Amino acid sequence: MHPVMLLPDHADTSELRQALWRHRIGHRITDEADGQLLWIADPRQLNELKALLERWQQGEPLVLQQAAQRPRTMTNSLASLKQVPVTALMIVISLVIFALMGVFGDQLIVTLTIVPIGISGGELVFGNLSQTLTSGQVWRLLSPAFLHFGWMHLIFNLMWVWYFGRQIEALQGSRTMLLLLIVAGIGANVAQYATGTVLFGGMSGVVYALLAHVWLMSRRVPHSGFFVPQMLVVFMLGWMVFTMTDMAGSVGFGNVANEAHLGGLLVGLVTGWYYSSRRLKNR
Repeated sequence: MHPVMLLPDHADTSELRQALWRHRIGHRITDEADGQLLWIADPRQLNELKALLERWQQGEPLVLQQAAQRPRTMTNSLASLKQVPVTALMIVISLVIFALMGVFGDQLIVTLTIVPIGISGGELVFGNLSQTLTSGQVWRLLSPAFLHFGWMHLIFNLMWVWYFGRQIEALQGSRTMLLLLIVAGIGANVAQYATGTVLFGGMSGVVYALLAHVWLMSRRVPHSGFFVPQMLVVFMLGWMVFTMTDMAGSVGFGNVANEAHLGGLLVGLVTGWYYSSRRLKNR
């Protein structure tokens, strides 16, 4: 982050913030002893920021009235989604599969688990991963990430996918985001399968990979534009550790894909270290 200007302590910056985000100008405003300090993530956008700042200081409206801007707001929303297509597609696929699970039930679930599941002699039987892949069912390496077994599970995961995914895709591009999804999804699923579990699902492993990636980028390359609150990192790591304990099971959180979380976290640490090292090397 790069400091730009000190704004008056009493100034209402809500309209300015809204206009900056609409123009996709990464920024922060921090409270300092002598005012509010405006920071910019990408110095290449400095001229555009200063133009908006000058209009704001002159009292010009930066945001049109809601009624007049509704069609344009929809256009801007669609444009924003087009800038993060991989993140948006991850969310859409997860929502569609969740809806279809309500229609097709177990028939769809067993199509997306990491290995085929069936019933023989009144008991569940599972396929073998190597044989599954040899038969051409390679999608099963990734598909469990899109399976969610409840609304809270779905909402919690997709909320963090949107939070972290937008940063990565906006700052590093869709190819990097797609690569992270594939590597983290497969890594988390294989890590969970390696423990002997086959009936699992969810985007949590990918979420922990995105968290680790964004955190390392923000720590090792502070001016890269990446940002994650430190308390959020502490909370999510604490939650991961908590779900690994017996205490979690006693309060109803025992059936958690802990190894997928850990596998995703390790993938994110590797990718975050790799990309941040490249950024530091190219300075």
